[in-house]
Amino acid sequence: MAEKLPLWKKWMYALGQLGWSLTSFAIGNALIYFYMPPEGVNIPKYITRGAVWAGLTIVGLVLGISRLFDAITDPLVATLSDRSKMKLGRRRGFLAISVLPFALLSFLPFFPPSSNYTINTIWLFTTVIAFYWFMTMYVTPFFAWMSELGHDPDERLGLSTMISITWALGFVLGTQIYLFQTMLENHGFTPAKAFQTVTVLYGIIGFIFMLLPIVFIDEKRYCEQHTVNEGGLEAIVTAFKEKHFAIFVIQDLLYWIGLTGISLGLVYYVTVLLKLPKEQASQVQMIMFLLSFLFYVPVNFLTKKLGKKQVLMVGFLVFAINFGFAALLGKLNFSPYVQSYIVAILAAIPLAIFGILPNAMVADIAEAHGRKTGNYKAGVFFGARTFMQKMGQTIAGLVFPSIYILGKNEINEFGLRVSAIISLALMMLGYIVMLFYNEKEILEILKTKLATEKE
Repeated sequence: MAEKLPLWKKWMYALGQLGWSLTSFAIGNALIYFYMPPEGVNIPKYITRGAVWAGLTIVGLVLGISRLFDAITDPLVATLSDRSKMKLGRRRGFLAISVLPFALLSFLPFFPPSSNYTINTIWLFTTVIAFYWFMTMYVTPFFAWMSELGHDPDERLGLSTMISITWALGFVLGTQIYLFQTMLENHGFTPAKAFQTVTVLYGIIGFIFMLLPIVFIDEKRYCEQHTVNEGGLEAIVTAFKEKHFAIFVIQDLLYWIGLTGISLGLVYYVTVLLKLPKEQASQVQMIMFLLSFLFYVPVNFLTKKLGKKQVLMVGFLVFAINFGFAALLGKLNFSPYVQSYIVAILAAIPLAIFGILPNAMVADIAEAHGRKTGNYKAGVFFGARTFMQKMGQTIAGLVFPSIYILGKNEINEFGLRVSAIISLALMMLGYIVMLFYNEKEILEILKTKLATEKE
């Protein structure tokens, strides 16, 4: 019987999430900013910035192709992790192998080696794709580990809440990249050098935090040693055939397309639509994530009363309202600063909801499937989930940079407003899909099996 994970070790696990959240921030959220900077930001032109093929930009293609590669490799890493017999453990071993290259590659894409556009484009594609490979090797087993470290639905919800807190802390620190850039500029750094320096610091800090769960958690002591009796492809196919999971990943795909589209464009919503300095984008992101912490306790309370499904649907509705408001930014007859704060406040509620519940829901689905079939393959379920998540990010990364420049060959108001409306529509579709999710059936399986085990 596996031991219950002590509280302090739960926090060691959760701080690993802070590490990879911070480490992945710059590439996931600021690659467009560095290579396609807004007007007034004096970063050299390292690659072609306009559309190069079928209306797509080089940065858009890099984000799209690398995220597609990332999505495809998620199930592969998941099945390898499920079957791993490494001495450190099937999850912990993967984390140990990937942590250093993951950290290094988090900043190398921001150091183009040449003045030649072609060489820099090759460098960008190569380093970003390699970054996502090692990120997958760390993140997919990390999430699967949560299902095994938490031994019942409430404990898994608690772990999911903790890693949501630390993810948000990492993301909030990441959002200050523009502020830290400005501070370094004020000390004589060029904009490019200042930005690059911040990405290196993020990589170093993230590496330290990502080491904590590897050092402090003995997987064999705190996790049941389950086996998988399916082939790799069969395990993936049967995961997607699980009806509860299939519905879940469809809504998750819609959510991530819409959210990524807004996230990639946030600095432009602030600078182009509201005509505010880029530092305000950092402030908006910091406020929305810090404010979201206030909703963590209410979200946990309401989830236990109403269920994960109902609370998640509320998150879709609030995000839809917020994205509708974002489409009107700069057109409203009051302070642009106040408009930016309204976006932050409205976003805080669904960010708390989506930060906590999806991982707990996947953990419950994986555990219920394992109890029902005897195949405990949390890695596959989390890998399949992140596959769909990253497919959403791939689609958004590929398409939204082109939407931002609709009507012109540069980012403009019309394209940004269209992008917000598209994100609104995706949130409403996600809400509709969740109507078909049967949470009660999953909980009944878990309750029945738990009752049997206690007897």
